[in-house]
Amino acid sequence: MTARSIASTLKRLFPTLLLVTAASVAASAVADEPPRQIRVGMIGLDTSHCLAFSELLNKAGDNPDLASCKVTLVYPKGSPDIESSVRRVPEYTVKIKALGVEVVEDLDAMIGQVDAVLLETNDGRPHLEQAFPVLKAGKPLFIDKPVAGSLADAIAIYELAAHFKTPVFSSSSLRFAAAAQAVRKGSIGDVTGCDAYSPCSLEATHPDLFWYGIHGCETLFTVMGPGVQTVTRSGTKDFDLVTGVWKDGRIGTFRGIRSGGGGYGGTAFGTKGVAPVGPYDGYKPLVVEIVRFFRTGTPPVSAEETIDLYAFMEAADESKRQGYTPVQVAEVIAKARTAATARVAQLLQK
Repeated sequence: MTARSIASTLKRLFPTLLLVTAASVAASAVADEPPRQIRVGMIGLDTSHCLAFSELLNKAGDNPDLASCKVTLVYPKGSPDIESSVRRVPEYTVKIKALGVEVVEDLDAMIGQVDAVLLETNDGRPHLEQAFPVLKAGKPLFIDKPVAGSLADAIAIYELAAHFKTPVFSSSSLRFAAAAQAVRKGSIGDVTGCDAYSPCSLEATHPDLFWYGIHGCETLFTVMGPGVQTVTRSGTKDFDLVTGVWKDGRIGTFRGIRSGGGGYGGTAFGTKGVAPVGPYDGYKPLVVEIVRFFRTGTPPVSAEETIDLYAFMEAADESKRQGYTPVQVAEVIAKARTAATARVAQLLQK
C-alpha cells in the first residue's frame, strides 16, 4: 500500500483522527521507499579514481549512502602526451569491464543513456570540451581534480553550468577528510589561519599546483573558505611554499613536497584552539558526497570557492613568473574571466 492510500484510508475510517497522525504515517512510508536508481556515465579511464569509484558504487550492496547509484557506461578517453594516461587506459579498460561497466566510443550516445556523469579524465586540459555536452544535456556533473587545465577553462565550465542551469562541482577527496570537515564546521571556533601540506609532483602540461598540489590546496580552502586576496610563492626544485592573505587579514599557507617525507595534512588555528587537518581518509567520503549530489542536484562546494581555489594556484605560478613577488588574486581572476567569456561564446556558437 502506498503512502497516499494509507493516508486516504485513515481519513475515511477515522475522520476525527488528527491529520498529523496520517501525515506521520505517510512520511514514514515515504522514508522506507528505496532511493531511485541512478545510472552513472564516466568520461575518462586513465586515473585510479575510475576503478576506485566504480568499485565503491557497483559493489555498494545495501549501503544507504551509496546504493542505487551504479556506473553503467564509460567513454575511455586518454591523453596521448601524458605517459601515465597512455599506459593506464588499456589496463583499466579490462578492469572496468570486470565491474560490469560497458565501454562505449560515442560520448553523446553515452550521455543520452545515463542520469549523471563522472568526468574522470586525468588531464584537465580537455575537461571544458568534455563537460560541455554533459552540461548542455542537463546531467549533473562531478569533475575530478583538476577541474580544468587552466583557471580560464575552470571559470568557463561554471559559466556554462549557470547558462544551462546544470549542477556541477569539483573536489579533491581531501576536502571531505573528517578532520578538515570538523574544523570547517566549527570544532575550533572561527578559523583564523591554516598551514596545509601535500605531495606536489609536477606535470609540464599543467600549472604547477593543479596536478597534485591541488590536494593540499583543497585542504587549505576547506578550512579557510573563499576570499583570498594576495598570493606569494617561494620555491626550490623540491619544495614550494605558497602564502595567501585573505581579505579579512587571515593567512593560509600551502607547502608542496617533492622530496623526503610527505603525506597529507596540516594545522588549523581557531578562536577556540588549534587542531590538525588530515590525514587522507580514502575515497569513500568523497563518493558519498557525489551520490548525495546526484540525488539532490545540490553541489556541496560552491563555484565561488572552487574558482578562488584555482585562482590561488594560478596566482602562485604568476608569482613565480614575476620573481616570487605578491600577486593580486582579483587581477588573475579578471584576466582569466575575459578569456573564459570568449571561450564560452565560441562553444555556444557550435
